[in-house]
Amino acid sequence: MVTSLSQAIVLQILQLLFVLLVAPLIKGILNRWKEFVQGKKGPSVLQIYRDLWKLRHKERLIPKSAGWTYRIAPYIYFAAPLIVAMLIPVLTAFPLYMAFAGDMLAGGFIFGLGGYFLLLGATSGGSPYAGVGTTRARFVSLNVEPVLLLILLCVSLTAHSTIPYTVNKIMAGIFFSPIHLLLVAAFFCVFLAENGRIPVDNPSSHQEFSMIDANRVYDYSGPDLALIEWGGAMKFVVLGVIFMNVIIGPWGLASQAHPFDLAWAIISLFLKFLALDALIVWIESSIGKLRLLRISEFLGAAGGMALLAVILRIVTE
Repeated sequence: MVTSLSQAIVLQILQLLFVLLVAPLIKGILNRWKEFVQGKKGPSVLQIYRDLWKLRHKERLIPKSAGWTYRIAPYIYFAAPLIVAMLIPVLTAFPLYMAFAGDMLAGGFIFGLGGYFLLLGATSGGSPYAGVGTTRARFVSLNVEPVLLLILLCVSLTAHSTIPYTVNKIMAGIFFSPIHLLLVAAFFCVFLAENGRIPVDNPSSHQEFSMIDANRVYDYSGPDLALIEWGGAMKFVVLGVIFMNVIIGPWGLASQAHPFDLAWAIISLFLKFLALDALIVWIESSIGKLRLLRISEFLGAAGGMALLAVILRIVTE
């Protein structure tokens, strides 16, 4: 356990550094594996770092019609995953300095704030493609939010709390129960939708009228685009941490502030992400992107699973 405030702050910084520095690598591995499965050589797993460095040193071009929301949106979108990372168990099973500053609902609001400002920035740029991506992204969010609320309702009924450090211990206690399996399946569907993965969106598409997430950043360039791309990679990691360390269970987390425990927690979390990347590659190599109006059916099924978990929770009380 943490014995001092300074130790807790150091561990908090370590968790932030993991999210900040390892996120591009995890996404790079996912991209490489996907290309390999499709019979292509694919980019290096470190290519994203090179792309971010290159974008960081390019010129920033701002449309004439862009307002203040266009300028601050990349920074808010970049900061949102880092703020949420301070509220969740990334590496430690015990709560750290900011653990009780917000619960899972607060984390959802913070992610929502980052996405909202990105949408405002996209529309202020004036590009018609950004407008298409914005309206489609809002349609996806409209279908995701009820599912998240049902998941949080079931979590609160089960754990009598929405603090991640409390929820994951309760989830471990009901591991492989019908309620737990339904919550895992429902949250995984939300995870795919929020990160713009197949079947909701195709991150490999380059056709303007078929993209969702990529269209939102159509007007951004240079350092602004680097912040958005990096923020998207961190969002993938933070939502993955919530999925694997909170919804599934706290296995592999450090039980005390010992270097060996922390090293194992880092290795364990990285291995979990390799398994998650492999699952996503299998899904994206097996099925195609859904048509826009069928996304509501996919997320409706996720909502049905979450609702069934709520009903089972109430019946078995």
